[in-house]
Parts: sequence; C-alpha cells; structure tokens
Amino acid sequence: MKVLGLRLALLALLVAAWEIAGRTMNPLLGVPPSAVLPALRDLLLLRSYPDLPASLALTVREIATAYALAVAAGVGCGFMLGMHRLVGRVWGPMLAALYAVPAVVWYPSLMLFFGLDAASKIAFGFLLGFFPVALAVLAGIRQVNPQLVVVARAYGAGTVTVFRRVMLPAMMFTLVGGLRTGLALCVIGVIVGEILGSKAGMGALINHAYGLLRTGDYVALVLVTLILVVGSDVLASTVERRARRWTE
Repeated sequence: MKVLGLRLALLALLVAAWEIAGRTMNPLLGVPPSAVLPALRDLLLLRSYPDLPASLALTVREIATAYALAVAAGVGCGFMLGMHRLVGRVWGPMLAALYAVPAVVWYPSLMLFFGLDAASKIAFGFLLGFFPVALAVLAGIRQVNPQLVVVARAYGAGTVTVFRRVMLPAMMFTLVGGLRTGLALCVIGVIVGEILGSKAGMGALINHAYGLLRTGDYVALVLVTLILVVGSDVLASTVERRARRWTE
C-alpha cells in the first residue's frame, strides 16, 4: 500500500511538472495535460479519429502475429543450437552478433520487400523479437546440469520426458525472461514500423497527427499506445510470476 501511494504521488508530481512546462511551451511543440484531456476524450468518443478501433485492432493483430512467429522460430532455433553443441558453438556467436546490429537498419529493406502493408510491420516485429527468444533458449539449455540429464536417461526417461521434467524447469527463468523481452521488442517493432511507414495502425495515426501539428491528438494517441505497451508488459509479468511458482 505504501509503494502504491508513493507511485501515485510520483505520478501526480510528474503531471504537475508537465502542466507547468506545457503552459510555457509553443502549443505546436508541447501541450499541458489540461489540453490533452479534451483531445483524449474526443479520441475515445471517436470524434477526432473514427477509425481508432480498427487501427488499434490492426496493431494488436500485427503484434500477436509477429510474437507468435518469433516464439515459434526462436524456440526452434535455440533448441536446435542448444541440443547440438557443435552447431551451437558455430552459430551462437553469429546469432549474438546479428542481435547487436541495430534492427532499424533492416527496415528499409523489409519495407521494399513487403510493402507498406501489415506484412512489413509483422516482419520487423518478428526480427526484433526472434533474437532474444532464441538466445534465451540457447542459454537456458546450456545452463542445465548435464548430470541431471544423465541420471534421468539412466532411469529410462525419453527425450520428451527429459526436456519436460529436467530441462524445462531448469531453464524456465531464462526462457521466460527471453519471452518477455521478445514480446516487448515485438510491440516496439510493430509500432515503430507503423510510424516509419504505414497506411493504417496506431503508428500511422500518430504519424498523421504529428504531421498535421495536432499536438493534443498526437499526445492522446501516444497515451493510448502507451496503455497497449504497458498492458502487454503486465500480461508478460503475470505469466512470468506463474512460471516462477510452477518451477518452485
């Protein structure tokens, strides 16, 4: 309860500072919360942007698709590299090196290849989410005690049983951390992709409002997008806590 009170006090302080700073700024560059609230009301009532529900639904679908592909490919790739040590030693450093490259440099090529539709946003979100998932699976498999696997096999456990009963609990913390990071990066990738070039989606609405210098609408759209980002992180945090209880 004390932590919640401190958080609310900090939020109130930040809003007050925003209000004071916003009143002194050029309204084309910054607006106070008192000017954002009417814009947010009109936005939620579908007055300023009637296509908000469709744009929000499109962005959520793109994020879900990109994340599903990133998890499937990342888990498969990480598992293959982790189970085959020679392959892992060859390709592991290359995977880490590609992860270190700023992903935004790949977006122009993705946009040229897939166009301005949803496919390029899904591909960009997938590209950002794939690497942390694959590297987390690889690191998780490597940290499993080999003696536990030997003992399990000595008692007649098959490959599936060894993975489910021995390897998965041992690598759960690392795996869940990678999945959470992958989800956050998928969200960022899709939204940034929409802002950089898109015909629809929340990023396209944000880019439209900013291009027309409708600063109040721009901030309101950013707040709605922020709720989407925070909601996805809360969902990932809930799954992480349940995974921790399961392993314990």
